[in-house]
Amino acid sequence: MKNILITGGAGFIGSHVVRLFVTKYPSYNIINLDALTYAGNLENLKDIDQSPNYTFEKVNLLDVAGLSSVFERHNITDVIHLAAESHVDRSIESPLDFVHTNIVGTVNLLNIAKTKWGADFSKHLFYHISTDEVYGALGAEGLFTETTPYHPNSPYSASKAASDHFVRAYAETYHIRTIISNCSNNYGPFHFPEKLIPLFINNIIHKKPLPVYGDGLYTRDWLFVKDHATAIDVIFHNGKIDDTYNIGGFNEWKNIDLVKILCKLMDEKLGRQAGESEELITYVKDRPGHDRRYAIDATKLNKELGWAPSVTFEQGLAQTIDWYLENTTWLSNVTSGAYQNYYSSMYSNR
Repeated sequence: MKNILITGGAGFIGSHVVRLFVTKYPSYNIINLDALTYAGNLENLKDIDQSPNYTFEKVNLLDVAGLSSVFERHNITDVIHLAAESHVDRSIESPLDFVHTNIVGTVNLLNIAKTKWGADFSKHLFYHISTDEVYGALGAEGLFTETTPYHPNSPYSASKAASDHFVRAYAETYHIRTIISNCSNNYGPFHFPEKLIPLFINNIIHKKPLPVYGDGLYTRDWLFVKDHATAIDVIFHNGKIDDTYNIGGFNEWKNIDLVKILCKLMDEKLGRQAGESEELITYVKDRPGHDRRYAIDATKLNKELGWAPSVTFEQGLAQTIDWYLENTTWLSNVTSGAYQNYYSSMYSNR
C-alpha cells in the first residue's frame, strides 16, 4: 500500500498530477497537501474530490507540526514535492517569500521524511520537482542536459536551485532515496493567469493589452501540463534512484511568435477578424535578470524510460484555449480581487 503525499496538489501542475494518480492508481492513497495561497484552488479537483483514495490537507510547508501530523496520520510512504512559489516577477518583488517556501519548506519536508522513514529508507521515495531555470540562460545554440552546471539568475530560480541542492545533500548525507526532475515551461488547463499563455488568453477575451517584455525574442521550450504529469508518473515508478531527469516538450518558441499564433487561434475561436487580437500586443519594459533562452534536452527520459510528449504545441495550445473558453466562470473567479491588484501593480507602469 502506497500513501503518497503530493504537495502543491491544488495548484496548476499539482492538480493534474493528483488527478492522474487518483484515477490511475485506485489502490494508492493520495494525500494532497496545499496551503491554498493565491494559486491553489480546490475547484481544480472538484471532479475527483469525492474519490475514496483521495484526501486533502490544508497545511503550509512552514508548519512543521502540521506536516509531521500529516505524515503520522496518513502513514506517508512517498512524497512527490511540487509545492513552490514559482513566478519570477513575484520573486523579484518579494524574494524572501521564495526563500521561505521553496528552501525552508523543502528542508522541513526532508527533515520530517528523514525522521519518519529512518528505520528503512528502502521502502520510500522523495521525488522533488524542479525547473529548467536553475540552469540559467542559453545562447543561440545548445540545450540544457542533466549535467548542465547550475547558474540561476532570478530569486525564483536561485531558491529552486537551493532546494535541489538540499535534496541531493540529504540523499548523500542521510541516504534518503530521492529523484529530481527539471521541467520546461508548462501550459494547459487550470493555469493561474499570471503566466504568459493564460494571462494572454484572458486579456484577449477582454480585449486588454498583451504586455510583451522587451523585444519579445525571449525563447522558451513549452511542455503541455498533462504530458508533464505522465512524465512524473513514469519517473516516480521507474526512475533511477538519486538521479535527475529533464522534462521538456521538444519545441522552442520565441515569445512574440507564440503570442502571434495564440492571437490567430483566439481570433478564429472567438469569431473575430483576422489580426484583431494582434493589435493588442504592447511591448513593455523588460524585467530584471531576464534569461534570453531556455531549451531542454529530454533525450535521457525518452531513451531510458520511454516517455515522449503526446501532443504538438499547436494541438496542446488549441486544447488549452478551448478549456479556458469553456470555463469562463473559473477564469472570472481567479482573476477577481487580489489578482487584479497584483496585475495592476506589475504592468500599469511598464
